[in-house]
Amino acid sequence: MFDAKFPSMDRADLLAIRKGLDSGYREFSRAYGDMIETFFDPLLSFLIWFEQLLLDAPWWLVLTILVGIVYGATRSWKLSVGVFLSFLWVGYFGMWENTMRTMSIITVCTVISIALGIPIGILMARSDRVQMVVTPLLDVMQTMPAFVYLIPVVMLLGIGKIPGVIAVVIYAIPPVIRLTNLGIRLVDKEVLEAGDAYGASSVQRLVGIQLPLSMPTIMAGINQTIMMALSMVVIASMIGVKGLGQPVLKSITNQYFTMGLLNGLAIVALAIVFDRASQAYAKRAQRHMGGLENA
Repeated sequence: MFDAKFPSMDRADLLAIRKGLDSGYREFSRAYGDMIETFFDPLLSFLIWFEQLLLDAPWWLVLTILVGIVYGATRSWKLSVGVFLSFLWVGYFGMWENTMRTMSIITVCTVISIALGIPIGILMARSDRVQMVVTPLLDVMQTMPAFVYLIPVVMLLGIGKIPGVIAVVIYAIPPVIRLTNLGIRLVDKEVLEAGDAYGASSVQRLVGIQLPLSMPTIMAGINQTIMMALSMVVIASMIGVKGLGQPVLKSITNQYFTMGLLNGLAIVALAIVFDRASQAYAKRAQRHMGGLENA
């Protein structure tokens, strides 16, 4: 009685639509690919310079600076010693150079995500209309398989660092946008009214009240962004991004268990270092702000 097959578009029509979209994107890539590459040239130059700086600098100097940054942000000797030992272990097993490459691209991707994500989150918090537009885009970015990001980016820009950065940023930026928006919206309205009573302008209210009070939530978003950027290391290695991801990918294709395990543990060590350092900094900043409020 009833046809069990789901009604679908005619195969020839579907094929024509696919060919039309593919050919249209190829023509767009040919027409504007060089111009878009030129636009990203300064970022590529900075990436190469930063990576080379980490690789050429003496390992002990890089390690000292890293431990100093972690201690300055967290004031925790235990965490600083943990970072020191983690990087010593990474270097001892011959993964120092790949770790520096990974750290350089993750650092740049995180900075880009923060620089773009916090302003977008602020706009979302200040406008319900912007939130209605941006929220579905964030849903798509977070649910779309990461491999799908690579297809249009590689078709447009080829293989290399910039396509990897774009893919990582797209994948990693949603948490900082969402939690910046959430943190600002959760600021107590009575505090905002007190600011208005003192004649604070919109910018003064944002900088002096909303951002400081929402900083713990924003830091949680930054922490998640760092973790998601690190999770893209192996996938980004498929399009030519050098670092710890390439040995892991090589171990998968050639079944080198030890190589994959060691480099995977190095990625885990990086993730733990970034995670603990950012969390400790957020808690310290929150305690400092609490002390200022009580004062």
